[in-house]
Amino acid sequence: MTVRPIRLFGDPVLKTVCDPVVDFDDGVRSLVADLVDSVQLPGRAGVAANQIGATLRVFSYNVDGQIGYLINPEIVEVRGEKQPTGEGCLSVPGLWFDTARHPWARAVGFDVDGNEIEVQGEGVLAQALQHETDHLNGFLYLDRLDKETRRQAMKQVRESDWF
Repeated sequence: MTVRPIRLFGDPVLKTVCDPVVDFDDGVRSLVADLVDSVQLPGRAGVAANQIGATLRVFSYNVDGQIGYLINPEIVEVRGEKQPTGEGCLSVPGLWFDTARHPWARAVGFDVDGNEIEVQGEGVLAQALQHETDHLNGFLYLDRLDKETRRQAMKQVRESDWF
């Protein structure tokens, strides 16, 4: 089992738009294995590749006992008006803020053999799909906050013991 360390806010890799996977090779299989191992620690709903220092479009999720991953994920459908929901991030430890997310989402991507797969869900799973896809596009959930809340969040980041 290889649990990789999580990169923290301020690390430039977190603002990197990740590259699509084009070769479904042993390197990608290893990355997926590390992501799946890393997401299984308690309190983790998702881990994106750039959170562990890789810049490929891959993430893992762990919601209500459902553990999986998507390679080259795309959110293809959302339902419902965005609702503010408490959200945190492993890369911004200890901070939680209401973030507007759709209550239902469907994502498509690929497995390690290049077969298309789909993941859909509501609640925390929908939130995780949107959150992790944001990571792969170089966004943190803090980027989704309204101006005043983001100002408060950045103050808390600067005052944190990990920054």
